[in-house]
Amino acid sequence: MKLIKKLTVIAASVLAIGATSASADKLDKIISKGKIKCGVVLDFPPMGYRDAKNQPAGFDVEYCKDLSKALGVKLELKSMSFAQRIPALNSGKVDVVIGSTSDTLERAKSAGFTMPYFVFKLQVMSKKGSGINTFADLKDKKVTSPLSTTNETEFLKNSKALGWDQDNYFSSKSENDSNLALLQGKADAIISTDTTIANLLKLPKYKDYEAGPFVPGFDDFVSIITKRSEYGMINYLNLFIHQQVRSGRYKELNKQFFGNSPVRKLTVDGIYY
Repeated sequence: MKLIKKLTVIAASVLAIGATSASADKLDKIISKGKIKCGVVLDFPPMGYRDAKNQPAGFDVEYCKDLSKALGVKLELKSMSFAQRIPALNSGKVDVVIGSTSDTLERAKSAGFTMPYFVFKLQVMSKKGSGINTFADLKDKKVTSPLSTTNETEFLKNSKALGWDQDNYFSSKSENDSNLALLQGKADAIISTDTTIANLLKLPKYKDYEAGPFVPGFDDFVSIITKRSEYGMINYLNLFIHQQVRSGRYKELNKQFFGNSPVRKLTVDGIYY
């Protein structure tokens, strides 16, 4: 009987340990390890870029820093391209991505999305005197934007709706490649975010370029992403975004990176996101 009792106690202990281990989610593991791996895109100023000392900087980088501080853990930043964001997340290379990821239903099949933490407008940038004053003026122009971005999908969706031949559109590997194509004359126009274009136009090499029309009918809401199954982490990240706004930190970073432009509203009228 004593042996049976001992075996019963051991079995119960093993089950308890197993249950505890099984219930540990991403949030528990990050806190336990004392480190969070945060993915960022560093060729997308002012959201992410490298400063004069070649150090990561930008709005998204500051959010990674704020998140690690809120969790009380060390931060490991991981630089990646737009196309690498979800693969890096699902392969375990990063725990979260704060990389201006648009909240599309298609992407939500592969990653878990928070409520929005920022919102962009999509805009055209072209050389002065190009004659591109409305979106319709892009017909038969050579247009590019980064591969696997909302910039690309929204342009192609609108051009298809207008019945355009899309042979003059080509994908770029990154924001930098897209911008270079414009400077080299390989593209007549690029599609990017209004914040990025405003930042580029401050640079001397873009003195002959200008911001053009917006992509029609689209507000680009972007979210923090983590693995789709990590509900505990998603809930924590949602509260983190709330706290960033309520504490005034969101407003502070808006002023730091976007000057005196109005603080962007993160909700849709009639919907609590």
